[in-house]
Amino acid sequence: MSDILGYAGKRVMITGCFSGMGEAAAKLLIDLGAEVHGMDYKQSALPLASFTQVDLRDPASIEAGVAAVGGKIDALFNCAGLPNGTFDPLDVMKVNFIGLRHLTEAVLPMMGEGGAIANIASTGGLGWSRRIPTNMEFVTIKDWEAAVDWCEANKDTVMEGYAFSKENVIVWTQFMGAHLIKKGIRINCTLPSPTQTPMMADFHKISGKDVVDAAAEPLGRYSTPYEQAAPLVWLNSDFATIVNGVVLPVDGGFMGGIPTGQIDLSRMMRRAAD
Repeated sequence: MSDILGYAGKRVMITGCFSGMGEAAAKLLIDLGAEVHGMDYKQSALPLASFTQVDLRDPASIEAGVAAVGGKIDALFNCAGLPNGTFDPLDVMKVNFIGLRHLTEAVLPMMGEGGAIANIASTGGLGWSRRIPTNMEFVTIKDWEAAVDWCEANKDTVMEGYAFSKENVIVWTQFMGAHLIKKGIRINCTLPSPTQTPMMADFHKISGKDVVDAAAEPLGRYSTPYEQAAPLVWLNSDFATIVNGVVLPVDGGFMGGIPTGQIDLSRMMRRAAD
């Protein structure tokens, strides 16, 4: 494959490379000639430059994992995540946001001008625009233990953990975009629609298949991991050097359909009320 996106020889780090979108992104990056260093809680079978087992619920594990890779990192892909309902809400918050942020901050000293970061959020984090003050209060808590304590003290806000964690990925990405660009480093995130990954069974069980299916409109099907991975790879590529602080819907038209009345949210609203 030609080096049209500029990844040949670049050192990239990716979390969540065991399965789903992270695995698909890692495969694509390998094909594009990048030196791919993977991290996950479960062992990856991909031909990575290195693999490090990391538990995003544990700051010491994160720091040890980043130190084990060492060297310069040109691009970071934060793809690891936990679904709603199956795991303890605090674990979901740690993996989906607190750990993501801690790992990113550990990697930033290893990045220079031209570096790029891509995070996976979710259309499930749509509530961010309605409670920015709360999100900003939380994402600006720098200390790991203080962030955990905040979650413990605000369980009614955190709830199952998934939606709130994804809201914070969105808000933090936008917040950091204005800061990191001054160092020549970009940060963006995607909002995937329902995607056929191993976590889909959990979403069906907890949210209900009718709700998940509603979030897959107007496309009328679930996306594939590759369809989510390709925009992530583009965001961190040489083709997107001025794209920064962007929250990119990768959803087959779902986000555009909401304000234009093309999406019937009644099924989702009824389920939320229940």
